[in-house]
Amino acid sequence: MNTDDINLAYKLRHALNENLDALPASTTERLAAARALALSRKKPDAPASALSSRKDWRRSWFDVDALFSGAGIGRLAVAVPLLALVVGLGGVYQYEQQQQIAELAELDAAVLADELPLTAYLDHGFNAYVESQQRQQ
Repeated sequence: MNTDDINLAYKLRHALNENLDALPASTTERLAAARALALSRKKPDAPASALSSRKDWRRSWFDVDALFSGAGIGRLAVAVPLLALVVGLGGVYQYEQQQQIAELAELDAAVLADELPLTAYLDHGFNAYVESQQRQQ
């Protein structure tokens, strides 16, 4: 319900309460029966809105007592493996980068240590030879 609906409901309740004494008994009984029927059909209370639960979530993350309570342990049980996964993936990425740099450095050292004429470096066939050597290793 938005605020306009709530304001209308309050206004209707206020108007009905003002004229309650002037209503005939049969109308009062019908209203009481209708209220009882409405209350019997009422849905259970809805959970807290997403906005209020988000505030509770933020507050409980930074509340040390709540963090180590039953609900906080559940959050830690999710957060710790995710953090470990992110750190692990970062480590694998760094390792692969270092391996690639080492392979290129090894290739550069092999090319520079080999005695080739300068024209060999300009030859397109030489590039194919270097690539084939990389594949063999």
